[in-house]
Amino acid sequence: MASMQKRLQKELMSMQKEPPPGVSINANNIGANLTQWVVDMEGATGTLYEGEKFQLLFKFSPKYPFDSPEVTFIGSNIPIHPHVYSNGHICLSILTDDWSPALSVQSVCLSIVSMLSSCKEKKRPPDNSLYVKTCSKNPKKTKWWYHDDSV
Repeated sequence: MASMQKRLQKELMSMQKEPPPGVSINANNIGANLTQWVVDMEGATGTLYEGEKFQLLFKFSPKYPFDSPEVTFIGSNIPIHPHVYSNGHICLSILTDDWSPALSVQSVCLSIVSMLSSCKEKKRPPDNSLYVKTCSKNPKKTKWWYHDDSV
């Protein structure tokens, strides 16, 4: 557990000093034991999400960084995107199968900003209704099929 705390403290400092563009973190939105973070994100200029504000919830297990964080969009503004379900779950391979301990909160945020920025059309995943009705609360328990990486 101590190595997880140390790693998260280092990542928190890094996020506060050099956050990715459009991303910010408020230390008041960090749980006392660092296991839950709320990250604010703003849609990039010149994209479909320009000016929109979103929030991400990061939950870290005691096995972090060897285990990926659970990351979901929260709040009243869940982005309408082909890889984001209306319950906030995100279909992004680095959050599950392609996770590596070399990745960080910063790199996950950058990937999500990039995913949103490259979107050409605001729409939900084709299986949104069924998925939201039948999925686990934890998106990491989903066996994702990464069939469309062109969005």
